[in-house]
Order: sequence, then structure tokens, then C-alpha cells
Amino acid sequence: MRTILYEGRLSEGVLLRVVQGDLTQEPVDAIVNAANEHLAHGGGVAGAIVRRGGFTIQQESDAWVRRHGPVRTGTAAITGAGALPARYVIHAVGPVWGSGDEDAKLTSAVRAALELAAQHQLASISLPGISSGIFGFPKERCAQVMLAAIRDYCASQPASSLREINLCNIDALTAHIFAAEARRQLEPAQG
Repeated sequence: MRTILYEGRLSEGVLLRVVQGDLTQEPVDAIVNAANEHLAHGGGVAGAIVRRGGFTIQQESDAWVRRHGPVRTGTAAITGAGALPARYVIHAVGPVWGSGDEDAKLTSAVRAALELAAQHQLASISLPGISSGIFGFPKERCAQVMLAAIRDYCASQPASSLREINLCNIDALTAHIFAAEARRQLEPAQG
């Protein structure tokens, strides 16, 4: 079941939603996979994407890595989405907590995903809490960094094709942390 926990517009008119639900079922042009550098989609969000979308996503990922080499932390790659409702999967590699300069690496991964979507003229994208699972990035800090990165990207790229950005997490804790952070960053303080 998909529940919208927050919905608002950024100053550039981009619709921002925080959703509790299954990322693999998001009705968007692209979903973002919280990937590792080798695009080996075994567990977590990546494993769910391949289970739902089909092994073709892993095959395309393997071919991408053979052609280009590993996807560096803070960057992203794009493949088809197999049987998923989305057209593409953007594989963003966030930092492992404790690797150093994590905020900048996460900001870079989010920006890389948004830039790839815009390069492909996509209108909508849905991102999970990148690095906040097995990579250990603290969820509250992840929400702060990701929302700031999205706001900065949209402010700096007003002509971007992106018109809808969703932050989608299946677990209630992460989804509610993102909703609270969205309200904190995007709603004016009440006097």
C-alpha cells in the first residue's frame, strides 16, 4: 500500500512527495536504486528491484560495469527497468558510513541521479533513503542531506525536465523521518 506522508511544492514548482510504500511499484519514469559500486543487486532495495523487475536489470547492470568499470561512490548509472512500472532504474552509489566525507558523497549521489533523469528528459523520479540501510548512514542525517541536495539541484536547474520527485521508503520509521524533515525544511516556521 502506498501512503503519501508529505506533499508540497519547491519554489521552482517541482512537486515533492514523501511516500511510505514499495519503491518497485512507484508510478514514475525512474526509480533510484541504492546501489554498490559493482551494481551487484543482491540484497536490500537493489535485491527487491531485481526480484520485481527481472534479471534483465542485473544483466544490463553487469554490461554497464563491463563497459565503464565500477560506479564510483557519489555517481550513478542508468539501466532499463525490466518489468517494473518505471521506464528506468538509476543506480546511485552512496557512501558507506564511516568512509569519510559522507555528506558530500551522498549529496553527489543524489545530484548524479537527478542529473541522469534530466539528461533522459524524465519528468518524475522516486528515491529511497540512499545509504541509510546496510551502508549505515544515520536516517535523520540522510533525510537532511538528501532533501537539501534535492532543493539545491532544483534551485540551480529551473529548466530541468523533472517536475515530480518522490522520496519513497517501505519502512515506517524511515518514511516518517523523511516526512518530518520535509516539513522542517519546506514549511515556513509559524510565528
